[in-house]
Amino acid sequence: MENTKLLHYFRIVALIEGCSYLSFGITVPMREFLDMPMPNKIVGWIHGVLFITYCLLLLQLFLKKHWNFKVSFLLFILSFIPFGTFWADKRYLRKLQ
Repeated sequence: MENTKLLHYFRIVALIEGCSYLSFGITVPMREFLDMPMPNKIVGWIHGVLFITYCLLLLQLFLKKHWNFKVSFLLFILSFIPFGTFWADKRYLRKLQ
C-alpha cells in the first residue's frame, strides 16, 4: 500500500477509533443504570476491531515510513486517552500528509 494512502487510512481509523472510545461514555451508563448491556457489547466489539486496526496501521507506518519511535509510541499512548486521537491528528498527522 502506498505510504500516502496508508497515512490517509490511519487518520480515518484514528478518528473513528476515537469516536468509538468516546461512545463508551454513553453505553456504559446505559449498561449500569438502565440494565441495557447490548449497546455496550456492540460498541466494545467495534472499538476492539478499530483499536487493533489502529495499532496495525501504526506499526506499518513505523516500519515503512521509518517514523520516529518517540512519536510512534506517543501515538500509541494517545489511543488510550479520551480525545487523544483527535489531538494526535491535529498535532502530528495533518502535518505529515
